Amino acid sequence: METAKKNANPGPLGLLGFGMTTVLLNLHNADIMPLSIVIVSMGIALGGLAQIIAGILEFKGGNTFGGTAFTAYGCFWWSLVIIWTVPVTNPADSFSMGAYLLLWAIFTGGMFIGALKHNTITKIVFGTLTILFLLLALGDFTENHTITLIAGYEGILCGASAIYSAIGQIINNEHAKDIVKL
Repeated sequence: METAKKNANPGPLGLLGFGMTTVLLNLHNADIMPLSIVIVSMGIALGGLAQIIAGILEFKGGNTFGGTAFTAYGCFWWSLVIIWTVPVTNPADSFSMGAYLLLWAIFTGGMFIGALKHNTITKIVFGTLTILFLLLALGDFTENHTITLIAGYEGILCGASAIYSAIGQIINNEHAKDIVKL
């Protein structure tokens, strides 16, 4: 008798990629640490690559929401690292960064509406991420560092909620019961 093969859930990997990188970046936005190779390398590896892999696996498993979220935000991290590190003749100015972040806020707002069909922690992740992108865009458009500072603390909360969701899913899966409330 053949046993059915169970596919692993790529969600925790994607959430850790998103959450840990988001916390690091927002420690910078909150003026707690400088922008350094630590954030850049995390953006490439866990924020970018791990989320893209998780997104592809979500698509393969038939999850359009998870596939779209992880793949898109993985590409966000790669594009942000490119903006920071690739030398160009016309680097990003405050207005162009504001427009970039506003487009991500609009996309994330749509994902938040989709997340309303999901568990509480997923609603929190996408709700706080929408607010984060809006605050960051506003901070760039106005060149008001206080708004970016507030965004940093809000972003730490956003990233921490994603880490909580990832670890909760792992714990619940390993114990085959709901130990962590999601």
